Amino acid sequence: MAERALTAAAPLRGTGPLGRLLVLRPAVAVAVVYLAARVVTTGFLLVAAELSGPTSRFGADATIGTLSMGWDAQWYWVVGSAGYPTHLPVDATGAVTQNAWAFMPVYPALTRVLSVVFAGNYPLAAVVLAIVAGYAACLAFFHLLREKLEADAALWAVALLAASPLAALFQMGYAESLFLLWLFLALRLLLRRRFVWLYPLIVVMGYTRPGVLAFALLLGAYGVMRWVRRRDDPLPPAQVMHIVALGVLAVVVGFSWQVIAGIVTGDPAAYMETELSWRRGWIGEGGFVPFDGFVQGAALWFRLWGLPEIAAYVALAVAVLAVAAVIAFEPHVRRLGPEMRLWSASYVLYLLVVFFPQSSIFRLLLPLAPLYGAIAAPRHALWRWGMLVVGLIGQWWWIYQMLALGNSYTQIP
Repeated sequence: MAERALTAAAPLRGTGPLGRLLVLRPAVAVAVVYLAARVVTTGFLLVAAELSGPTSRFGADATIGTLSMGWDAQWYWVVGSAGYPTHLPVDATGAVTQNAWAFMPVYPALTRVLSVVFAGNYPLAAVVLAIVAGYAACLAFFHLLREKLEADAALWAVALLAASPLAALFQMGYAESLFLLWLFLALRLLLRRRFVWLYPLIVVMGYTRPGVLAFALLLGAYGVMRWVRRRDDPLPPAQVMHIVALGVLAVVVGFSWQVIAGIVTGDPAAYMETELSWRRGWIGEGGFVPFDGFVQGAALWFRLWGLPEIAAYVALAVAVLAVAAVIAFEPHVRRLGPEMRLWSASYVLYLLVVFFPQSSIFRLLLPLAPLYGAIAAPRHALWRWGMLVVGLIGQWWWIYQMLALGNSYTQIP
């Protein structure tokens, strides 16, 4: 009999009040953990607002509301209230400047609809949507990890994510929490081989936040893996058709925004020029070359730090090899199963191909959240609590640097 690809989740069990609650009501247990994390983040944001000074981008009179709607949240607000420009803005040299085409429409559209409940208050609706989507994402994350880990480890992974260095994004007008929801649902469907439901998820994922091309890479790698293992894990023709069709759909959706922007503005390069406008302030003019952003970015950061440029290339190569080794060989990561490991590898490769590493690289790493399952897997209490404390310290550092200070081009959330 062929070996089944899916492994049965360990039975629910727990000790202590939260453990017993986890056995009876997993959704409530996740809610308790998530809300506790949100209380801590709210405290951090309140302190950051008090520390915000006249040189901060938020000013001396900053509030938790202004911090929550800072930077990219403003662009989503523009999309939600005014839509996309039909004419690209340009500077005195004719170069395209930063504009709303860099931001996908699903999150601001849902926020605009939700704002009706709040008397048209878009910022309040944006934060509420981010918080609710964050809880739904954490619940989906718990059930995703329950396919591979014990319930207590899955709940600890939720805690590490909810209190992670980037957890303030669960309370900001960003699309990250909504994207994580779609991602975790999609990964669980892939793991359970419920391919039909992946079609609509790929579409909404692709128009929520850039990253669906990484999911296309995942599907390609997943298809190759299933083909290689087809003797031990049969690969029916219907599944082959779904995997190929889903991969094609993810590629089409991933590139469609460029086509849409080109049609609306009359400039076929509208989206690419818009994306490049964000890096012109760092490296000047230049077109898009795969992998070039990371190579140039590494060299730039090392020059800013007063280090030799050659060291940047060595460090980048070592970092890439180290990440690859962790995904391929680390026992706790391997325990997550091939789907989550292939996603992690695909997303890292996607970033290396398209991204220019600036301070927002921390936020761009958030879709690697499935790896929190590997961090939570060791059962030693000191390890788990230690990782939680590290996450909270990192969260305060991120909030302090990007929001409380926020007075430099190296402090962009």
